[in-house]
Amino acid sequence: MRIAVTGSIATDHLMTFPGRFADQLVADQLHTVSLSFLVDALDVRRGGVGANISFGMGQLGVRPVLVGAAGPDFDEYRAWLERHGVDTGSVRISEMLHTARFVCTTDTDHNQIGSFYTGAMSEARLIELKSVADRVGGLDLVLIGANDPEAMLRHTEECRTRNIPFAADFSQQIARMTGEDIRILLDGATYLFANEYEKGLIESKTGWTSEEILGRVGTRVTTLGANGVRIERSGEEPIEVGTAEEETKADPTGVGDAFRAGFLAGVAWGVGLERAAQIGCMLATLVIETVGTQEYELRRAHFMDRFTKAYGHEAAAEVRAHLT
Repeated sequence: MRIAVTGSIATDHLMTFPGRFADQLVADQLHTVSLSFLVDALDVRRGGVGANISFGMGQLGVRPVLVGAAGPDFDEYRAWLERHGVDTGSVRISEMLHTARFVCTTDTDHNQIGSFYTGAMSEARLIELKSVADRVGGLDLVLIGANDPEAMLRHTEECRTRNIPFAADFSQQIARMTGEDIRILLDGATYLFANEYEKGLIESKTGWTSEEILGRVGTRVTTLGANGVRIERSGEEPIEVGTAEEETKADPTGVGDAFRAGFLAGVAWGVGLERAAQIGCMLATLVIETVGTQEYELRRAHFMDRFTKAYGHEAAAEVRAHLT
């Protein structure tokens, strides 16, 4: 099964300021702020929704096709993804713009000052999915992940036109989208991904009830944080899957992307919705135990031991057959 993952590709530059921003601000001079901070640490992390999901699928042995736009500075990131099982042959390289970048400084109170540079991501709207499908011999599913909004709309329209099944996953872009955009992006989706807050926001912005949305999508997958995930299909009883036990909680960033990676790997293997959600929850647990969205290591024996403990021997036997 060939799955294309469309979405953002970015690098995160994370810095730590050993003080308090509030102590540097003068109350009657806030209209003319000009500050510079000497920071103690800089972490450069690979990120972006599309790249994070693709990395997770690659770790599970499913070779996804990453579709997005990056800059001429993408070579090292490309090599990293390829080494971890991701097909990057459909990443568009901008001639003028750098790869999208998030730059953030955090103080001792955990307040943050950050900026997001869209950069090459704005060119994702120029990518034709037909050229991607022709290159790899066809596509069975396209994930429409958080990306340049125009790219998300264009990819969705092309999937409908070419009868390619697609999964709608608005993620952080939902905040800036109109109700009309959301209605366009989810209508006819094979899968609709969201967390519990986003689920409510989708219903509020579209004006559609939960039942109406279920009538317009094949499967609705809602992540519930520490409570796991709920899977709904029109006319069927919901499927609920709990999370695997954490050994530690280091950083929640990228947990949702990891769940999607595991779930889509299960879809590619054809193991059923409940099992796919269990794989997603197990992979998400590995990510929450690690600082960074692509810094975890998936060791097969370790993964299966923990999966067995969380979901039982029958479930493990089915997954083990695919996780080679």
